[in-house]
Amino acid sequence: MCGMPQQPPVRSTPTRPSRPDASMSLLTNVMDHSLDEGYAEAAARRKAEGTGGMPKKLSAKLGLAAGLVLAALLVTVGAAQARIAAPVVAKEREELIDRIDSETSAAEDLEDAIDELRDDVGARQREALKKHGGDQGELVGILSGALEVHGPGVKLVVDDAKEADHAGDGDARETSGFSDTGRVRDRDMQRVVNGLWESGAEAVTINGQRLTALSAIRAAGDAILVDNKPLVPPYTVLAVGDGDRLRTRFQNSGDGQYLQALHENFGIRTSISAEDEVRLPAAPSVIVRTAQPSTEKGTS
Repeated sequence: MCGMPQQPPVRSTPTRPSRPDASMSLLTNVMDHSLDEGYAEAAARRKAEGTGGMPKKLSAKLGLAAGLVLAALLVTVGAAQARIAAPVVAKEREELIDRIDSETSAAEDLEDAIDELRDDVGARQREALKKHGGDQGELVGILSGALEVHGPGVKLVVDDAKEADHAGDGDARETSGFSDTGRVRDRDMQRVVNGLWESGAEAVTINGQRLTALSAIRAAGDAILVDNKPLVPPYTVLAVGDGDRLRTRFQNSGDGQYLQALHENFGIRTSISAEDEVRLPAAPSVIVRTAQPSTEKGTS
């Protein structure tokens, strides 16, 4: 039959099924060739030369055994020395702790002796005032803080803001800044005490510390010091004077208004009350280092 020549049928060659791990060729190559080619060649070369593996000569074997024995000996000696040194270190630690306890006890004894001497000095000063002060001896003792006093007065309590305990990440006294912690500062207590003196107080104490003309209120870190003794809140201020009049005059004074502003703006807690009877101890000691009595009579 004549006609157009027929094209041979096109047969498609069947494709080989792909490996399941074809997509992980890099991982497969790493697993199949875990040893680097350079290392493999070096290992084959040593094997061909007969230098690989354990030493075959007796001298080499003896040398290897000697090295292992020496290493084991060093480890054993080190462990033994550590066991021997442990009791020595523990003993030294105990001796150091005993020494610290002994020195601490000695320091406490010295502090007690200082307090006793300070009380003795105060007592002698009071006796001297009574003996040489004449009719004005007790008055001088009261004004100087050398004598214990009692009488009507006021009780003023100043404390940190309630929120101050939760300011920052820890204790408010470990943070800086006043407005965000509500802490009472040394300058606040200075104004409180000065306001009481100006309002007519005749004697003042803070947390039992008698104030005199030589007293200092200042800060050391986060603590308020009165005559170098640290105080902790709340700060209780006792003042001898005409109770109701002293309270009213202080509240109406600039320093009283300052304390009220601290309460309103920063949450500082305050309370003041008139008392029928307050007792104030004498100052530990009144030492004058600069002032000298004048022997000249004043001229009019």
